[in-house]
Parts: sequence; structure tokens; C-alpha cells
Amino acid sequence: MRTARRPGASGCGIDAAMEVIGGKWKSSILWALNERACRFGELRRMLPGVTEKVLASHLREMETDGIVHREVYDEVPPRVEYSLTPLGVTLNEALAPLGEWGREHLLGGRADHHVDATGDRVSG
Repeated sequence: MRTARRPGASGCGIDAAMEVIGGKWKSSILWALNERACRFGELRRMLPGVTEKVLASHLREMETDGIVHREVYDEVPPRVEYSLTPLGVTLNEALAPLGEWGREHLLGGRADHHVDATGDRVSG
């Protein structure tokens, strides 16, 4: 699946990818959804400090970009779950080395939980 090219986007692949994950909370949303599908309230609790408005906006943008899938269930009360699309999974895999670089060079190699390139949660 390919996302639509954004108006004014450069031909640089890194710039194009940064357009998709730009925003304070998008990488955290990707990490949370890599664990499992979540409802809006669950995501909000997993991301302390994010406002409803910003979370809703980021999820809409990520859905438009083909990174997040929004599933609406025909139930009473209504239920909506968000999950990663296959494209979102590949984006998380691509970000794994960046996370490793940050842990090694900016966090001093501090061991904490993260998701590796295969999507498994590991320490390190």
C-alpha cells in the first residue's frame, strides 16, 4: 500500500517519512498500537499528557496516510478500535534502528522496554 504524495513534499525519502511521523505523539501512537489494537480511551491512558484533540487529529492524519486502521463495530454502545495497517507495521520496523540509536547515544544505553524490528517487546 502506498500513501498519497503530500503537496509540497520533497523527493527525499527521509523527508517524506518524517512528514508521516512528524508530530509530538505519532511515534508514541505507533509504539502503542504495535502492542495491540486499542480503543481511543486506552490510547489516551497509555499516552499521559496527550489531549483528546491532538490524539484525535493525529489518528485521523495517520489513518489518511494509511498507517492506522480505524474499525467501527456496529454495537451499542458504539465501539471503535485503532490498529496498525501492514504499512504501519513496516514503518515501526523501519523506526526500530532509530530507537536503538537513541537508546545508545542519547539515553546512555539505559535498558528499558522497546519493540524490536520483528515487533517483539524486548529489554535493551
